[in-house]
Amino acid sequence: MALLARILKARPSPAAGRSGLLGGWDAGQPRLASSGLSARARAEDKGAGRPGASQAGGRAEPRSLAAMPGPRTLANLVEFFGKDGFSRIHEIQQKHTREYGKIFKSHFGPQFVVSVADRDLVAQVLRAEGASPQRANMGSWQEYRDLRGRSTGLISAEGEQWLKMRSVLRQRILKPKDVAIFAGEINQVIADLIKRIYFLKSQAEDGDTVTNINDLFFKYSMEGVATILYESRLGCLGNSIPQLTADYIEALALMFCTFKTSMYAGAIPRWLRLLIPKPWQEFCRSWDGLFEFSQIHIDNKLRDIRCQMERGERVRGGLLTYLFLSQELTLEEIYANMTEMLLAGVDTTSFTLSWAVYLLARHPEVQQALYQEIVRNLGERHVPTAADVPKVPLVRALLKETLRLFPVLPGNGRVTQEDLIVGGYLIPRGTQLALCHYATSYEDENFPRAKEFRPERWLRQGNLRRVDNFGSIPFGYGARSCIGRRIAELEIHLLVIQLLQHFEIKTSPWTKTVHAKTHGLLMPGEPIHVRFVNRK
Repeated sequence: MALLARILKARPSPAAGRSGLLGGWDAGQPRLASSGLSARARAEDKGAGRPGASQAGGRAEPRSLAAMPGPRTLANLVEFFGKDGFSRIHEIQQKHTREYGKIFKSHFGPQFVVSVADRDLVAQVLRAEGASPQRANMGSWQEYRDLRGRSTGLISAEGEQWLKMRSVLRQRILKPKDVAIFAGEINQVIADLIKRIYFLKSQAEDGDTVTNINDLFFKYSMEGVATILYESRLGCLGNSIPQLTADYIEALALMFCTFKTSMYAGAIPRWLRLLIPKPWQEFCRSWDGLFEFSQIHIDNKLRDIRCQMERGERVRGGLLTYLFLSQELTLEEIYANMTEMLLAGVDTTSFTLSWAVYLLARHPEVQQALYQEIVRNLGERHVPTAADVPKVPLVRALLKETLRLFPVLPGNGRVTQEDLIVGGYLIPRGTQLALCHYATSYEDENFPRAKEFRPERWLRQGNLRRVDNFGSIPFGYGARSCIGRRIAELEIHLLVIQLLQHFEIKTSPWTKTVHAKTHGLLMPGEPIHVRFVNRK
């Protein structure tokens, strides 16, 4: 408690605060489709807008942050530090929403945060963003890069530097047609994964069970995204993994294992690192390993390109080759972007695949409907391309519903770039916002029977038009949405199709109900074991 007291003394007042998917369509929401009431209008009806705008119906002036409800600072710190709240951030979102409403404030050590847990207010916040939205909680990433003299990448950069990188990278990976060319490489990785599953099945006592499927999908995701980013294979899916790749996996595991300790470091003044240095030291060590891995693979590719040019050969290649030849980014910026994109693209995809397979095993009727759609529209063994994915809309609906129930990022952070009125409160410029995506995903007003797994809710039915539903936006929204979204979708869609072509996925007696936990990302709290039964 002495440490908590010291943290409390360092906490600034609220005034110091002045110093990221699927625009979802829900078949169960004709109310929104037919009402003609836009998300913007609904947000305004809840007391949203900019200072100086007229208030409809003579509404009172906006309230200050002092009037906003929220947990007491000491209670919040005890929740996180004393009750392992870091692994329950998604549940705490829901708890605080029930207790304090859909907009509330909290102090987390020196940080002051306003949390927004209403889909229309989330929409209002995101639509009010400028050309280069500012993310919250990236200070430790920037500090590490300053310490090591490294460049920022697309995830950690802000302002003009971020705009520059985004404009370069978006030309190659932001649109579905841009990533469709990677389907061949991804299918080669999938073929290796299918072989690996057959091998693991052959080693199981019952001939079907694969234990801890997230480990398998982690290696698939890493191999797949590295094939695109580095234009080379890593050997993740073989019987033995190259040492360099194993070292990277260790560094990546350390990065996520130190999430809690890095949160400790972010929640206390920097001068306390002298007393508790381990969190920051491990944070830096993990980044060192990630950057070193990327630099080795990038330098190898650069040597290949230079050799081709010296021989007078025409240089062809993918994303990395384009970045080299265009010279729009410096080499240090290429190192940083490849490092950050690989980090962002591995666990996010593997966790989503683990949840999707877990849900299919527990809902055989949904799995059968998916399989029938695949066989009917593609065939039993047809290797799908990107052009085939729209022919199986239920596969795409599966991904949307999986991410609604288990959003990889249970929340997102922003820093307001101008004064805003949100939910009837004046939010000053420079205030840190937490957008509570997990909480909004489980609201029945956003998704009828929200706790149920119902992929069909995302299918178009009749003449109902598509509506924006900011209740579930796991890839973000707007300028700062996930730039790797189309790659992740392609990796997941193609794999789900081929898994179901080869196997019927069944539950294992070793796996009961699996609960989610937050560890930087929303991940399975227990290992998931499933049975992959060969199709007849």
